[in-house]
Amino acid sequence: MNAGLIVFLLLVVLSFLGVPIFLAIAIATMVALTSAGFPMETIVQKTFLGLNSSSLLAIPLFIFAGNAMSYGITQRLLNVADAFLGRVRGSLGAVTIVASGLFGAISGSGVATVSAIGGMTIPAMIDSGYDKNYAAACASSASLLGPLVPPSITLIVYASLTEVSVQKLFLATALPAIVLLVAFLAYALYYGKKHDLPTQPKKSGKEIASTLKESLLALLMPVIVLGSIFSGICTVTEAAAISAIYAVLVNMVVYREMNWKVLKDVLYESAISVASIMIMVGMSKASAYVVIASQLPQLFMNFVTSITSNVVVVLIIINIILLILGCMMDGTAIVVMMVPLMLSLVTAMNINLIHFGIVVALNIYIGMITPPVGITLLVGTKIAKTGVGSVFRSCLPFMMISLILLLIVTYVPSFSLLLPNLLG
Repeated sequence: MNAGLIVFLLLVVLSFLGVPIFLAIAIATMVALTSAGFPMETIVQKTFLGLNSSSLLAIPLFIFAGNAMSYGITQRLLNVADAFLGRVRGSLGAVTIVASGLFGAISGSGVATVSAIGGMTIPAMIDSGYDKNYAAACASSASLLGPLVPPSITLIVYASLTEVSVQKLFLATALPAIVLLVAFLAYALYYGKKHDLPTQPKKSGKEIASTLKESLLALLMPVIVLGSIFSGICTVTEAAAISAIYAVLVNMVVYREMNWKVLKDVLYESAISVASIMIMVGMSKASAYVVIASQLPQLFMNFVTSITSNVVVVLIIINIILLILGCMMDGTAIVVMMVPLMLSLVTAMNINLIHFGIVVALNIYIGMITPPVGITLLVGTKIAKTGVGSVFRSCLPFMMISLILLLIVTYVPSFSLLLPNLLG
């Protein structure tokens, strides 16, 4: 059997059996290496090469910055959103969406977004009389903005596999992120008016000014991170380092809501998250080497082109595959498994790799709110203490909005490539 196919099949089977993804990749790669007669030290060499990239340093730094934000900065971002949106019906849902977008501008993680923002707003919505299923659905769906708003950990991993510019990927995802945020916000306001949801007390101009003054340093954090990346002043890794240092200094020195003990806990939590992602990224180079050496991408390309040579149909096939996998697997694992496999086909069809990266990422993010493995859906459900099925039904309008955006991104490449072409 083809060694690359062995990697693919074993990875899927082991994932469904509940084996940790990094271990599933390692086992699948070693079995494939053995069957193909490759020396076993190949896995060590390729794993080292997979991790030997300065751009990957951005992943642990952004994860740490996101975790550190939870102590002081996150609450102030919520306060700012509430100051401007509190007077409208369904304001808590709208605040959740806007705050998730602001939080995502630093963390790059959907799980971190729903945990930090949803952990505060879901109980508040339920206490205010919101349907608990809608509250969980709103926070879970808004978490899509976490990884979609630049920076994105998924896109950093994608860039490491395809060697495209991380900055251009971030520019390409900015416009879709803004459109999705506005569309989610419009639905939340429509839902609030339709169901006559309560409003928050109207704040005076003086109160709004006081909130902005108190939250100024928190608001500057996403501005500094995104501004330094998009202006070219800093690389993504340097911007990640700035965000990590900034979060610690502001929380410890200014807001004084973080001490050395809390910092130690944040470092510990971040190390666990980073370890699981980085070992997966390193192992992905070894598995990608086997897949490419076995010419499986060429076989996959030949199979698809034997069915159709129409790029529209090819993109439909790619989206269907990614959406199905997104319902069942971890997002990073999908990037690791499918990008090397599809790369030859995408290149042959003259599909821009930056455009393709946004298509892959958006499919994965939609999978985050889709059972059975929709991780942010599960986190939101757990916070609201309700059932997955009920929350998923409440997620359907948000999902339809996301799918419409996916179609636009897929078939109007200029939509996502507008900013990279203008500013690149």
